[in-house]
Amino acid sequence: MARGLNALIGLLTALYPAAVYFGLQYLQPRLIALILAALLLLRLALLRTDWSKPLLLAGLAYAGFAVWSNQAIALRFYPALVNAAMLTIFAASLFYPPTIVERLARLQQPDLPEQGVLYTRRVTQVWCGFFVVNGAIATVTALWSSFQVWSLYNGLIAYLLMGLLFVGEYWLRQRVMKPE
Repeated sequence: MARGLNALIGLLTALYPAAVYFGLQYLQPRLIALILAALLLLRLALLRTDWSKPLLLAGLAYAGFAVWSNQAIALRFYPALVNAAMLTIFAASLFYPPTIVERLARLQQPDLPEQGVLYTRRVTQVWCGFFVVNGAIATVTALWSSFQVWSLYNGLIAYLLMGLLFVGEYWLRQRVMKPE
């Protein structure tokens, strides 16, 4: 039950750009930010791992600011904040191994060979680069684009790019890590 609810909350927060775009036609920015805060609080209550706690707390602080300001522009910075938080988590794992990607890889292959550890470190670095670029674009669209462009990039294009990176890495891993 908790797992399904957590997945639903994840989906709803992923739809945030669309919710902002359509929600602002009918709701005050404060109410949209309150809904985001409620979702993040619920997700925090269901939390089973510590690594995502900083992301959720940063999101709650952001939502609190957006509620306080009640400005539509304040709602646009959530995707940039998520990218900054993810960059922090992934980059920290480079300095305090195992990396995030190695931890995920060890779920499927607990006895990951040294070649796999090096590969997962490189993949973690690639994801850090992605979060830098994606976060910069999210910030630029928040500051200097229309709500339509912001919603299109942060609600669709960014997810497509993330999926492309994920699928591309999986494809490459199958070629690089195949047994001799």
